[in-house]
Amino acid sequence: MRIGQYSVDDEQPWCGVKTDDETVVSLPEAGAAAGLDLPRATGQLLAEWQWQAKAELAVEYATETGVGVYDVADVAASAPVSDPSKVVCVGLNYVDHAEEGDNPIPDEPVLFSKFPTSVNGPGGTIEWDPDLTQKVDYEAELVVVIGEEARHVDEEAALDHVAGYLVGNDVSARDLQHGDGQWVRGKSLDTFAPIGPELVTTDEVEDPEALDIWTEVNGERLQESTTSNLIFGIDELVSFCSQAFTLEPGDLLFTGTPPGVGVYREPPVLLEDGDEVTVSVESIGTLENTCSYL
Repeated sequence: MRIGQYSVDDEQPWCGVKTDDETVVSLPEAGAAAGLDLPRATGQLLAEWQWQAKAELAVEYATETGVGVYDVADVAASAPVSDPSKVVCVGLNYVDHAEEGDNPIPDEPVLFSKFPTSVNGPGGTIEWDPDLTQKVDYEAELVVVIGEEARHVDEEAALDHVAGYLVGNDVSARDLQHGDGQWVRGKSLDTFAPIGPELVTTDEVEDPEALDIWTEVNGERLQESTTSNLIFGIDELVSFCSQAFTLEPGDLLFTGTPPGVGVYREPPVLLEDGDEVTVSVESIGTLENTCSYL
């Protein structure tokens, strides 16, 4: 199942299931017609008991009746999860990315956060004030979406708490990140966490740690790797985080970026006004965003 958030004519977005390249089903609308009370927001949907079974029933009803079925061309897509309580990120989780910045290989996950206000969607604009930062960088990442509350979870049970996966771009203001001595401000500018295009549920991803991942800027391939190169796997990351704080439905976990980020290239390749950034993860999808100065 591929779950996104969509709107028509600037209305409040609603969570929907993309059934193919041409149609999307509004879960609240189809659910209501089928006698199911489904929330508009994806994060609230994930907190529902048996949310996936309810969503499947709504899609089945829509397919049979046409209620709540929209043409993809007639809806505007936004971030598939727009209101996470937390955006947790993992730094230095690919050996060759750690090495390209002359950083030691970590013995345990290095965590930082992005503020939820940084969340951006597919087709959204990555914006920044050039008077504030002049070193904006891209980072392709596989993003985990939490589907069930996780606290003190063992690695063996960790994946039971995952709803699915997204493509993410951990956009980073390197001058702020490195100048501050800690990473939160440089990672958390508004629009600096594009995610999408849809949340792909775990049943559709055979092995999330065997997916090709890449970034292109203006059509030039700058990052190319595979999630099989993760130092800490998804089960380790979810379990590790849950020992320290509660992961809630709809929370986002950025799992780290492979080598090839702009700041460490020779010469550096940093984002500029008008640049087109494309991040893709095999089986999950492709995320496209445009850069713009404020």
